[in-house]
Amino acid sequence: MTDKIHLKVITHQKIVFEDYIDELYVQATDGRLGILKNHIPILVTLNVGVAKVVKDKIAQCIAVMGGILKFANNEAIILTDVAELDCDIDVARANHAKERALARIQAKDENMDMVRVQVALSKAIARISAAEKKF
Repeated sequence: MTDKIHLKVITHQKIVFEDYIDELYVQATDGRLGILKNHIPILVTLNVGVAKVVKDKIAQCIAVMGGILKFANNEAIILTDVAELDCDIDVARANHAKERALARIQAKDENMDMVRVQVALSKAIARISAAEKKF
């Protein structure tokens, strides 16, 4: 038995992260949530945002594009369509996507799908924040 939380971050294509950790912080749809060892069982939906993982006082960030988090018996699973480790994020590409989304919002084209543009902006900001280890 370990004194840590076992975390898996899983997409349709692969396991993005799997390790034993001390702390987990996520952006749930109703606010930020922190989980420590022996937290009560919980199932929450996640917003597009940054998950912060702390192991031995070292933080790592993961850009998570929505999904769900299940926690029970010191086992945490994040199921999401897309997740990227902070070290794997192409910051230049994310900045370009952010600028493109902001330009589209400022253009105020009435034929534009505003929800789609706002989601693209949120994803770009999540990637940038994770890469810069901002939670």
